[in-house]
Amino acid sequence: MSTSRRVSIIRDLVLYVLTCIGLVWLVLRGAEQLGYQWHWRQVAHHLIVMGDGSLTAGPLIRGLLVTMEITLVSLVLAGGIGLTVALLRLSSSRLGRCAARVYLESIRNTPLLVQIFFFYFVVAPLFDIGRTTTAILALSLFEGAYVSEIIRAGIISIGRGQWEACYSLGLSRTQSYRAVILPQALRRILPPLTSQAVSLIKDSALVSTIAVYDVTMAGRTIVADTFLVFEVWFVVAALYLTLTLSLSALASRLERRFPRVA
Repeated sequence: MSTSRRVSIIRDLVLYVLTCIGLVWLVLRGAEQLGYQWHWRQVAHHLIVMGDGSLTAGPLIRGLLVTMEITLVSLVLAGGIGLTVALLRLSSSRLGRCAARVYLESIRNTPLLVQIFFFYFVVAPLFDIGRTTTAILALSLFEGAYVSEIIRAGIISIGRGQWEACYSLGLSRTQSYRAVILPQALRRILPPLTSQAVSLIKDSALVSTIAVYDVTMAGRTIVADTFLVFEVWFVVAALYLTLTLSLSALASRLERRFPRVA
Protein backbone atom coordinates (compact mmCIF):
# COMPACT_ATOMS: atom_id res chain seq x y z
CA MET A 1 0.00 0.00 0.00
CA SER A 2 1.40 3.40 -0.99
CA THR A 3 2.14 6.10 1.57
CA SER A 4 -0.49 8.47 0.12
CA ARG A 5 -3.11 5.72 0.28
CA ARG A 6 -2.21 4.97 3.91
CA VAL A 7 -2.40 8.67 4.83
CA SER A 8 -5.80 8.93 3.12
CA ILE A 9 -7.18 5.98 5.08
CA ILE A 10 -5.87 7.39 8.38
CA ARG A 11 -7.37 10.80 7.59
CA ASP A 12 -10.76 9.30 6.77
CA LEU A 13 -10.67 7.21 9.94
CA VAL A 14 -9.85 10.24 12.08
CA LEU A 15 -12.66 12.25 10.48
CA TYR A 16 -15.07 9.37 11.06
CA VAL A 17 -14.10 9.09 14.74
CA LEU A 18 -14.38 12.85 15.22
CA THR A 19 -17.81 12.84 13.59
CA CYS A 20 -19.01 10.05 15.89
CA ILE A 21 -17.66 11.91 18.92
CA GLY A 22 -19.45 15.06 17.79
CA LEU A 23 -22.75 13.20 17.36
CA VAL A 24 -22.40 11.59 20.79
CA TRP A 25 -21.69 15.00 22.32
CA LEU A 26 -24.78 16.49 20.67
CA VAL A 27 -26.96 13.65 21.96
CA LEU A 28 -25.59 13.92 25.50
CA ARG A 29 -25.92 17.69 25.44
CA GLY A 30 -29.50 17.48 24.23
CA ALA A 31 -30.38 14.90 26.87
CA GLU A 32 -28.79 17.12 29.53
CA GLN A 33 -30.92 20.06 28.41
CA LEU A 34 -34.01 17.85 28.69
CA GLY A 35 -32.98 16.66 32.14
CA TYR A 36 -32.89 13.05 30.91
CA GLN A 37 -31.30 10.45 33.19
CA TRP A 38 -29.48 7.60 31.43
CA HIS A 39 -30.07 4.01 32.56
CA TRP A 40 -27.98 1.90 30.21
CA ARG A 41 -27.66 -1.01 32.64
CA GLN A 42 -31.39 -1.65 32.43
CA VAL A 43 -31.13 -2.26 28.69
CA ALA A 44 -28.79 -5.25 28.99
CA HIS A 45 -31.43 -7.74 30.11
CA HIS A 46 -33.59 -6.81 27.11
CA LEU A 47 -30.79 -8.16 24.94
CA ILE A 48 -29.67 -11.21 26.91
CA VAL A 49 -31.64 -12.82 29.73
CA MET A 50 -30.00 -14.93 32.42
CA GLY A 51 -32.22 -17.71 33.68
CA ASP A 52 -31.56 -21.09 35.31
CA GLY A 53 -27.82 -20.67 34.83
CA SER A 54 -28.06 -20.18 31.06
CA LEU A 55 -28.26 -17.23 28.70
CA THR A 56 -31.31 -16.79 26.50
CA ALA A 57 -32.17 -14.19 23.93
CA GLY A 58 -34.01 -11.16 25.22
CA PRO A 59 -36.90 -9.45 23.38
CA LEU A 60 -34.61 -7.24 21.28
CA ILE A 61 -32.55 -10.20 20.04
CA ARG A 62 -35.70 -12.22 19.35
CA GLY A 63 -37.09 -9.27 17.43
CA LEU A 64 -33.80 -9.00 15.53
CA LEU A 65 -34.09 -12.65 14.48
CA VAL A 66 -37.60 -11.98 13.16
CA THR A 67 -36.27 -8.96 11.24
CA MET A 68 -33.50 -11.09 9.74
CA GLU A 69 -35.95 -13.81 8.75
CA ILE A 70 -38.34 -11.35 7.08
CA THR A 71 -35.47 -9.54 5.34
CA LEU A 72 -33.82 -12.71 4.02
CA VAL A 73 -37.02 -14.22 2.61
CA SER A 74 -38.15 -10.88 1.19
CA LEU A 75 -34.75 -10.34 -0.41
CA VAL A 76 -34.88 -13.69 -2.20
CA LEU A 77 -38.46 -13.15 -3.38
CA ALA A 78 -37.74 -9.57 -4.44
CA GLY A 79 -34.82 -10.83 -6.52
CA GLY A 80 -37.04 -13.37 -8.26
CA ILE A 81 -39.81 -10.85 -8.84
CA GLY A 82 -37.34 -8.23 -10.05
CA LEU A 83 -35.69 -10.61 -12.54
CA THR A 84 -39.07 -11.74 -13.89
CA VAL A 85 -40.37 -8.19 -14.31
CA ALA A 86 -37.11 -7.03 -15.91
CA LEU A 87 -37.25 -9.84 -18.47
CA LEU A 88 -40.89 -9.03 -19.19
CA ARG A 89 -39.97 -5.38 -19.78
CA LEU A 90 -37.34 -6.49 -22.28
CA SER A 91 -39.45 -9.19 -23.94
CA SER A 92 -41.19 -8.96 -27.31
CA SER A 93 -44.57 -9.65 -25.70
CA ARG A 94 -46.73 -6.54 -25.63
CA LEU A 95 -48.95 -8.07 -22.93
CA GLY A 96 -45.92 -8.91 -20.79
CA ARG A 97 -44.48 -5.41 -21.14
CA CYS A 98 -47.85 -3.86 -20.31
CA ALA A 99 -48.35 -6.06 -17.22
CA ALA A 100 -44.83 -5.28 -15.98
CA ARG A 101 -45.38 -1.55 -16.51
CA VAL A 102 -48.67 -1.57 -14.60
CA TYR A 103 -47.00 -3.40 -11.71
CA LEU A 104 -44.06 -1.00 -11.63
CA GLU A 105 -46.13 2.17 -11.73
CA SER A 106 -48.58 0.88 -9.12
CA ILE A 107 -45.86 -0.12 -6.67
CA ARG A 108 -43.40 2.73 -7.13
CA ASN A 109 -46.00 5.48 -6.95
CA THR A 110 -47.72 4.43 -3.72
CA PRO A 111 -46.21 4.48 -0.20
CA LEU A 112 -44.98 1.21 1.28
CA LEU A 113 -47.01 1.78 4.44
CA VAL A 114 -50.22 2.01 2.40
CA GLN A 115 -49.30 -1.20 0.58
CA ILE A 116 -48.66 -3.00 3.88
CA PHE A 117 -52.08 -1.92 5.16
CA PHE A 118 -53.71 -2.98 1.88
CA PHE A 119 -52.21 -6.46 2.05
CA TYR A 120 -52.99 -6.80 5.75
CA PHE A 121 -56.59 -5.60 5.73
CA VAL A 122 -57.66 -6.67 2.22
CA VAL A 123 -55.48 -9.46 0.85
CA ALA A 124 -54.66 -11.34 4.05
CA PRO A 125 -58.29 -11.99 5.10
CA LEU A 126 -59.13 -13.24 1.59
CA PHE A 127 -56.36 -15.83 1.55
CA ASP A 128 -56.15 -16.41 5.32
CA ILE A 129 -52.46 -15.60 5.66
CA GLY A 130 -50.69 -14.48 8.81
CA ARG A 131 -48.99 -11.23 9.70
CA THR A 132 -45.46 -12.38 8.94
CA THR A 133 -46.41 -13.77 5.54
CA THR A 134 -48.29 -10.56 4.77
CA ALA A 135 -45.26 -8.48 5.70
CA ILE A 136 -42.96 -10.60 3.52
CA LEU A 137 -45.37 -10.37 0.58
CA ALA A 138 -45.69 -6.60 0.83
CA LEU A 139 -41.94 -6.03 1.19
CA SER A 140 -41.10 -8.43 -1.64
CA LEU A 141 -43.46 -6.78 -4.11
CA PHE A 142 -42.35 -3.29 -3.11
CA GLU A 143 -38.62 -3.96 -3.33
CA GLY A 144 -39.05 -6.17 -6.39
CA ALA A 145 -40.19 -3.16 -8.41
CA TYR A 146 -36.93 -1.33 -7.74
CA VAL A 147 -34.83 -4.46 -8.18
CA SER A 148 -36.37 -5.00 -11.61
CA GLU A 149 -35.21 -1.59 -12.81
CA ILE A 150 -31.71 -2.25 -11.49
CA ILE A 151 -31.54 -5.60 -13.30
CA ARG A 152 -33.00 -4.14 -16.50
CA ALA A 153 -30.42 -1.35 -16.48
CA GLY A 154 -27.64 -3.90 -16.00
CA ILE A 155 -28.87 -6.01 -18.90
CA ILE A 156 -29.20 -2.99 -21.20
CA SER A 157 -25.64 -1.93 -20.33
CA ILE A 158 -24.24 -5.09 -21.94
CA GLY A 159 -23.04 -4.28 -25.46
CA ARG A 160 -24.94 -5.42 -28.52
CA GLY A 161 -21.90 -7.35 -29.63
CA GLN A 162 -22.46 -9.86 -26.82
CA TRP A 163 -25.92 -10.65 -28.16
CA GLU A 164 -24.57 -11.01 -31.69
CA ALA A 165 -21.88 -13.38 -30.42
CA CYS A 166 -24.55 -15.50 -28.70
CA TYR A 167 -26.70 -15.67 -31.83
CA SER A 168 -23.68 -16.56 -33.97
CA LEU A 169 -23.07 -19.52 -31.65
CA GLY A 170 -26.65 -20.67 -32.08
CA LEU A 171 -27.72 -19.87 -28.52
CA SER A 172 -31.37 -19.22 -27.84
CA ARG A 173 -32.47 -16.07 -26.03
CA THR A 174 -32.87 -18.00 -22.77
CA GLN A 175 -29.44 -19.60 -23.13
CA SER A 176 -27.92 -16.21 -23.93
CA TYR A 177 -29.37 -14.70 -20.77
CA ARG A 178 -28.24 -17.59 -18.58
CA ALA A 179 -24.75 -18.17 -19.96
CA VAL A 180 -23.59 -14.77 -21.17
CA ILE A 181 -25.71 -11.71 -20.42
CA LEU A 182 -26.76 -12.15 -16.78
CA PRO A 183 -23.31 -13.23 -15.50
CA GLN A 184 -21.79 -10.08 -17.04
CA ALA A 185 -24.60 -7.86 -15.78
CA LEU A 186 -24.36 -9.23 -12.25
CA ARG A 187 -21.13 -7.44 -11.40
CA ARG A 188 -22.54 -4.13 -12.62
CA ILE A 189 -25.79 -4.45 -10.71
CA LEU A 190 -24.34 -5.81 -7.47
CA PRO A 191 -23.58 -2.37 -5.89
CA PRO A 192 -27.07 -0.92 -6.52
CA LEU A 193 -28.62 -4.24 -5.46
CA THR A 194 -26.69 -3.99 -2.20
CA SER A 195 -28.08 -0.50 -1.65
CA GLN A 196 -31.57 -1.80 -2.31
CA ALA A 197 -31.04 -4.67 0.15
CA VAL A 198 -29.94 -2.15 2.79
CA SER A 199 -33.10 -0.18 2.03
CA LEU A 200 -35.12 -3.38 2.49
CA ILE A 201 -33.63 -3.91 5.95
CA LYS A 202 -34.63 -0.40 6.99
CA ASP A 203 -38.05 -0.61 5.32
CA SER A 204 -38.78 -3.79 7.27
CA ALA A 205 -39.25 -1.59 10.35
CA LEU A 206 -42.67 -0.64 8.95
CA VAL A 207 -44.01 -4.16 9.46
CA SER A 208 -44.28 -3.32 13.16
CA THR A 209 -47.41 -1.33 12.20
CA ILE A 210 -49.26 -4.62 11.66
CA ALA A 211 -48.01 -6.06 14.97
CA VAL A 212 -45.22 -8.21 13.55
CA TYR A 213 -42.85 -8.61 16.51
CA ASP A 214 -39.67 -7.49 14.79
CA VAL A 215 -36.88 -5.52 16.48
CA THR A 216 -38.73 -2.21 16.01
CA MET A 217 -41.90 -3.61 17.59
CA ALA A 218 -39.82 -5.03 20.44
CA GLY A 219 -38.26 -1.61 20.96
CA ARG A 220 -41.64 0.11 21.03
CA THR A 221 -42.95 -2.39 23.58
CA ILE A 222 -39.91 -1.97 25.85
CA VAL A 223 -40.12 1.83 25.65
CA ALA A 224 -43.80 1.71 26.59
CA ASP A 225 -43.02 -0.50 29.61
CA THR A 226 -39.81 1.12 30.87
CA PHE A 227 -39.69 4.67 29.42
CA LEU A 228 -36.05 4.04 28.41
CA VAL A 229 -36.61 6.03 25.24
CA PHE A 230 -33.12 7.03 24.15
CA GLU A 231 -31.33 3.93 25.37
CA VAL A 232 -33.66 1.48 23.64
CA TRP A 233 -33.85 3.34 20.32
CA PHE A 234 -30.07 3.77 20.22
CA VAL A 235 -29.68 0.02 20.71
CA VAL A 236 -32.28 -0.68 18.02
CA ALA A 237 -30.44 1.68 15.65
CA ALA A 238 -27.16 -0.10 16.45
CA LEU A 239 -28.74 -3.47 15.62
CA TYR A 240 -29.97 -2.19 12.26
CA LEU A 241 -26.53 -0.67 11.61
CA THR A 242 -24.89 -4.01 12.36
CA LEU A 243 -27.16 -5.76 9.84
CA THR A 244 -26.60 -3.22 7.08
CA LEU A 245 -22.83 -3.04 7.55
CA SER A 246 -22.59 -6.85 7.55
CA LEU A 247 -24.58 -7.02 4.34
CA SER A 248 -22.43 -4.33 2.70
CA ALA A 249 -19.23 -6.14 3.71
CA LEU A 250 -20.56 -9.45 2.31
CA ALA A 251 -21.55 -7.78 -0.97
CA SER A 252 -18.13 -6.16 -1.23
CA ARG A 253 -16.42 -9.53 -0.89
CA LEU A 254 -18.73 -11.06 -3.50
CA GLU A 255 -18.06 -8.19 -5.89
CA ARG A 256 -14.32 -8.85 -5.78
CA ARG A 257 -14.91 -12.46 -6.85
CA PHE A 258 -16.49 -11.48 -10.16
CA PRO A 259 -14.31 -10.65 -13.14
CA ARG A 260 -14.37 -7.04 -14.21
CA VAL A 261 -16.62 -6.14 -17.09
CA ALA A 262 -15.38 -3.63 -19.62
